[in-house]
Amino acid sequence: MDSDNSAHGAPRGSFAHAPTGFRRLTPGLLKADRAAERFAGLPEGVKSPGQLLAALKAAAPRLGISPRIVHAVDWLFRFTQPQDWEPDSRPIVWPSASMQEEALGLSATQVKEINRRLIELGLITMRDSPNGKRYGRRHEKTGHIIEAYGFDLAPIAMRHAEFVRLAEEGRAERAAMGRLRRRATIARKAITQILETAQEYGFEGEEWITLAHETTALVRALKDVERPDGMEPGVKSLERRQRAARERLESLLGVGDSAPKGPENRPHQYNYKPSLDPDQDTVITAKDSSREGEGAGAQSPAPEQRQRPEKGMVHGIRPDELPRLTPKLKPYLQRPNPAWPDIIDAADWLRHDLGVSKSLWGDACLAMGRELAAVALAIVSTKEVEHFQTTPGGYFHGMVAKAKAGELHLERTVWALRRASEPEFHRGTGRGGDRVGRDGGQA
Repeated sequence: MDSDNSAHGAPRGSFAHAPTGFRRLTPGLLKADRAAERFAGLPEGVKSPGQLLAALKAAAPRLGISPRIVHAVDWLFRFTQPQDWEPDSRPIVWPSASMQEEALGLSATQVKEINRRLIELGLITMRDSPNGKRYGRRHEKTGHIIEAYGFDLAPIAMRHAEFVRLAEEGRAERAAMGRLRRRATIARKAITQILETAQEYGFEGEEWITLAHETTALVRALKDVERPDGMEPGVKSLERRQRAARERLESLLGVGDSAPKGPENRPHQYNYKPSLDPDQDTVITAKDSSREGEGAGAQSPAPEQRQRPEKGMVHGIRPDELPRLTPKLKPYLQRPNPAWPDIIDAADWLRHDLGVSKSLWGDACLAMGRELAAVALAIVSTKEVEHFQTTPGGYFHGMVAKAKAGELHLERTVWALRRASEPEFHRGTGRGGDRVGRDGGQA
């Protein structure tokens, strides 16, 4: 047998011809080809090609598609006509390379890279002509494509449902991140407020330094988090620190729920771990510390410091009706059906908007109790600017003064707000609401 024709004489290790310049059949190109072959017109519910482009743009961040790529697709869409998206046609466009370079402001090399990315991302496939040129012809009367070689945009139509789903997931994720960042901001500002108050009253100790340092570390770490599942543990960690620090401050100021006051009666320690893992973040709160002091020699709570109601009425006022009567309180509430602790926390933030100082707020809590102090502050927020002779803070100061004199009756004002919000319901009930005077008392 002639050795030249034998299998043993065949070349080994390669079966490819010399490079031809033909387009490589990459996985991305093959996948896009399969999608384009299934094209049967615009998807159900889609009325125009613009909806396809809008869906792609909305899903682009979720898919990691850069604005430059989106712009390139947008430009290609301009060459299509409505009839190209009909079931018996194909949305193929054939702009020249020079047109693409000029329109996109890119070099020839950059345009080639853009086209490769479009293919690998499964957004287009290529319909190549025998000579490698892009060209096409349309029917003179109907405008339908008779022959075309260039960019086939059919894969975008086939992926419309995917784009819509990803865009919705992206919107939901952004909304969740927005809520978490707002919660983080509220917790961070609350901790700052607590630290400032502790400094003003001369409370010293390693616990406050630790709180400040680890809050700063947590806030810095959260700035780099981009997903809700990574953000939420850190936010909860901040909120736990806020609650524990607030309880500690309240015990020192004597406005909390527990009777023992002062560091000598309330052994306390913050045991923070600078971690975003809520299971690893340990805070020994003032409430836990007070339990350590129970037993022989432990002080009993004073009668007037009974447990604060969570949901019940205080002087005929329910916590869950205040957001409806005083809308400016709503932005600071973390849940739609608040209890009194939520109302008090929200009021403590609302006072910033009204210009009420920390010392006046603390004075109001001592004079009225924290629940009624929150109600009074919420009532102030319902007044127009013209109502105040001085400032909202001065008005609130007048309410505190009347409370100390036993002349403040907030339940009457709340009844007036109820009547104003639901006049039909309260008409004829005979319950009147006292007007609040310009000095902060009932007129």
